[in-house]
Amino acid sequence: MIKYFIYCRKSSEDEERQVLSIEVQLTELREFAKQNSLFVVKEYYESKTAKEPGREVFNEMLGEIEKGSASGILAWNPDRLARNSIDGGKVIYFVDTLKIVALKFPTFWFEATPQGKFMLSVAFGQAKYYTDNLRENILRGIRQKIRRGELSAKAPLGYFNEPRLRTIEPDKKTFNKVKECLGAFATGQYTLTSIQRKMFSLGLVGARSGKPLVLASVEHILKNPFYYGHFQYRGEVHQGSHKTMISKKLFDKIQEALVTNGKPRKKRGEKGLLYKGFAVCGECGYAITAERKIKKSGLVYHYYHCTFKSRTQKCSQTRFLREEELTRQVQDMVQKVSLPDEWRDAYLKKLESENADVRHSSDLFVQNLKNDISAVSARLSRLTDAYLNEALELGEYLERKNALTAEKRTLEEKLSDFERKGNH
Repeated sequence: MIKYFIYCRKSSEDEERQVLSIEVQLTELREFAKQNSLFVVKEYYESKTAKEPGREVFNEMLGEIEKGSASGILAWNPDRLARNSIDGGKVIYFVDTLKIVALKFPTFWFEATPQGKFMLSVAFGQAKYYTDNLRENILRGIRQKIRRGELSAKAPLGYFNEPRLRTIEPDKKTFNKVKECLGAFATGQYTLTSIQRKMFSLGLVGARSGKPLVLASVEHILKNPFYYGHFQYRGEVHQGSHKTMISKKLFDKIQEALVTNGKPRKKRGEKGLLYKGFAVCGECGYAITAERKIKKSGLVYHYYHCTFKSRTQKCSQTRFLREEELTRQVQDMVQKVSLPDEWRDAYLKKLESENADVRHSSDLFVQNLKNDISAVSARLSRLTDAYLNEALELGEYLERKNALTAEKRTLEEKLSDFERKGNH
């Protein structure tokens, strides 16, 4: 009596969503074995794609067949056994060497004859063709999306995947929160740890865990060009068509802040203290110093007080002053100062003269920016031609292209800002 192994496989990949589940396959195959009086000695099943060789359960089953534990396989369809030439070739080889004397499929006829083996090889070939063709269709669709400026992946934090249009749109709940955090980090007053706390205080947490984002995820957000209108696919930067969150200029500031402030263990100088070295104590005459305090909520406060360095005079100014209050006092003092009328007229006349000079040079400035953009576009085109002609390696091509793409974006933002704001 021929001993059979039942083998069931279900891949979790998109192209196999319509395939019967493992439970249904087992039920159908058990019923098929019962109806045809097949002696089943063991059942094997796994959830893994058959596009590439290396399935543990499948190889284990072939190993048992090679030992002689069974000489027949019962499966739902030949494509459950193999979708690649190596695994398909092993099955046919086992049939040729009589290690497999019977293959049974409820959906496919097979007998160990030249015609039967030919039809089995055709079935395996069709399964491989289906997989290869499907992969090519998917890649073609991804390339087309990239040409349209659409990222074919999960939307980053602050955006969501719109299922109906298959685009990436701003998420009303998180878009402004992420924008606020990016702007805050660009000031240079935050480390990765402190911006992580700020994100958590705003409700920006892990999608599944609900816990604060890990530092690696925070750093990835800060380095993601998607937020200024570009995106990366396989290491290559592409122009996006989605709504931008920040400008390229702000993104560059974030990268600078990452270098200086990104790692909490790195010693940093105080940043953003507006009035440090600006004033002296009114009582003892020594300098006013400043301190920065970061609350658990992630909010940053600046405090100013006397340095108390006088050895001859004890200063009684022990209280600190918040930066907001010091700013108000400075504004009150400035408002008490005015220019004489003759100074005012001279300044206004000088300002009008300078404005006239700027108006003359503005057209030249715009033209220079447009020329620079055209030059970068031409360099990008030549770079692509060089890569297609195999004059450049892929790594070198990607490095140069990404740098030129970023440079072009910076120039385009400068032109857009100038045309929008004019000479103001």
